[in-house]
Amino acid sequence: MKLDILVMAAHPDDAELGCSGTICSHIAQGKKVGIVDFTRGELGTRGTPEIRLAESIEATKILGIHARENLGFRDGFFVNDEEHLMKLIRVIRRYQPEIVLANAYHDRHPDHIKGCNLAVDACFKSGLRMIETFEDDGSPQKEWRPKNVFHYIQDRYLKPDFVVDISGFWEQKEASIRAFKSQFYDPNSTDPDSYLSSPAFLKFLEARNREMGHAIGVEFGEGFTSYKQLGIKELGSLI
Repeated sequence: MKLDILVMAAHPDDAELGCSGTICSHIAQGKKVGIVDFTRGELGTRGTPEIRLAESIEATKILGIHARENLGFRDGFFVNDEEHLMKLIRVIRRYQPEIVLANAYHDRHPDHIKGCNLAVDACFKSGLRMIETFEDDGSPQKEWRPKNVFHYIQDRYLKPDFVVDISGFWEQKEASIRAFKSQFYDPNSTDPDSYLSSPAFLKFLEARNREMGHAIGVEFGEGFTSYKQLGIKELGSLI
């Protein structure tokens, strides 16, 4: 299946926290969107890989995305090397996305920064025809390079290069995040407290999305950064 947008995420729930409003907005416009999670989140303070998988499946249903894969990289220990690049290149060539949304280039969690760099390298190398990759049935894949790679903003504030209006999709975004019940505030949970499980965290996230929306004159927004200069053909396309 060819996708319009492929979201790359170091952990299950990164995509939901960082850009699920944008995902929902573009699906509503008829775009095909998929997610590839790099790890199973097995180093998380709360929950288990099995629980995270079930939560990921529920979030996928809420978002209505067209494809989702988990590459099974080692949480906390994956690196930007040939082995990991080749696995990600296969995914890029399989779905042939026009746009990739990837982890933030600077953030609190080191895996997010590593995920960002791995995504950037894989998107470039996926366009090199001398790198050979194959589907599971042995058929050769054709080289493919996404037109753009953008980075969603995560825990640490970054000045966005652009903001997407997600005002009509905040409730769907929040529902997809809350699908990861093991990770967020639950007064009945017996798991240890974590950075994400504070009742203040989701309030912070809503405030961040309101702040981004306020910057462009709407109720809710999601900010993105870009390594390359952005260009437009028509000034009327701006909000």
